Amino acid sequence: MEIRRDVFQAIADPTRRAIIGMVAEKPLNLNSVAERFAMSRQAVSLHVKILTECGLIVIKQQGRERYCEAKLDSLSEVSEWIEQYKQYWERKLDSLEKYLAKIQKTKKHAKRKR
Repeated sequence: MEIRRDVFQAIADPTRRAIIGMVAEKPLNLNSVAERFAMSRQAVSLHVKILTECGLIVIKQQGRERYCEAKLDSLSEVSEWIEQYKQYWERKLDSLEKYLAKIQKTKKHAKRKR
């Protein structure tokens, strides 16, 4: 049974986020990626596999070396999801701003009546 991975699973892990950041700057071979972490090469390879399955990186063979390259188009799914909640919080903050302005106006009006 094949596991369907999505981009949210990929970015949930700090190691995978670090790998994305590294290969977004420039393509790196697998050894270069693995050297930057205090874990086994096999563990890093598993993270790379997950990122590949999610479409966030691609592996390209150049001679005997395999290079990881960023392919960040699928992050737009995350951006769209975040945008929904950004709009939600903007509405909430707008409501709070109106409420606070109303309270401040009421307080100023009460002070004038004294």
